Amino acid sequence: MSKPRILVTRRWPQSVEKRMAESFDVDLNLADKPLTLAEIREAMGRYDAILPTVTDRLPSMVFEGPAPRTKILANYGVGFAHIDTDAAKDRGITVTNTPDVLSECTADIAMTLMLMVARRAGEGERELRDGKWSGWRPTHMIGTRVSGATLGIIGFGRIGQAMAQRAHHGFGMKILVQNRSAVPAEILARYNAVQVPTIDELLPQCDFVSLHCPGGTANRHLINGRRLDLMRPDAFLINTARGEVVDEHALAQALWFGTIGGAGLDVFEREPHIPQELMDADNLVMLPHLGSASRETREAMGLRVLDNLTDFFGGRAPRDRVA
Repeated sequence: MSKPRILVTRRWPQSVEKRMAESFDVDLNLADKPLTLAEIREAMGRYDAILPTVTDRLPSMVFEGPAPRTKILANYGVGFAHIDTDAAKDRGITVTNTPDVLSECTADIAMTLMLMVARRAGEGERELRDGKWSGWRPTHMIGTRVSGATLGIIGFGRIGQAMAQRAHHGFGMKILVQNRSAVPAEILARYNAVQVPTIDELLPQCDFVSLHCPGGTANRHLINGRRLDLMRPDAFLINTARGEVVDEHALAQALWFGTIGGAGLDVFEREPHIPQELMDADNLVMLPHLGSASRETREAMGLRVLDNLTDFFGGRAPRDRVA
């Protein structure tokens, strides 16, 4: 019996690609560049499974036309807002993701951004590399202390809780939480956290705000100009969730006019494009979507995809099915 034919849309860790090839007839995107909509649509007629990433856009139009050969989209990543899951479901295509395995790594990056922007690490490194540092002085590049400050976490799933673990137990931060559903009391108690009913109530109380909510249409521009105005003028916004959650134009205005203290971003609305008004903001720290970028995590994500494919083609329900 022939093996299912699989398309991996970007390069993965070699160890995972090797494992994948042992079980499936695998084609790799050796150029490692995002596929166009036309290329994805064409691939759906030739492959039993496509393994997309966040860089692959699969809107409803991709699913139009003849009945696809593809029966499963096994997404490499926890977020799947780039896939029109309703359109996939209408064509009988299963969609899976890779939860659990990247929570710790993403929380590490959120904590990194928070420390960097609070202590002006990006500005300091640029000054050193430009040869502009004149030596230590008492008033030079004064930042903000993280220890003991108040952190607001929007979205209190696995990653939000991992962030709370680091912030509360590592830095003694007070944790406020906003979540679309009630968080069990025993989970809040782990971090001595308090759940706040709304985002609007949470923002004015925080020294730092870290976003860990889903992306997609429902949360597009969740943090907009009005909500940025609710933040303290010395507060900082951290986003490792999805780029579309923040209105980038409104954020740039808040950074340039000093209505917030600064921000740290690992994700952007139109990746890899970043508006020049953000690029030029000294009080902004940026990373190129490194949330899950550790060897251990990227390998674990790939193996989770492999598990989902093995279950699906073995006639079993994939544990990470989202559509």
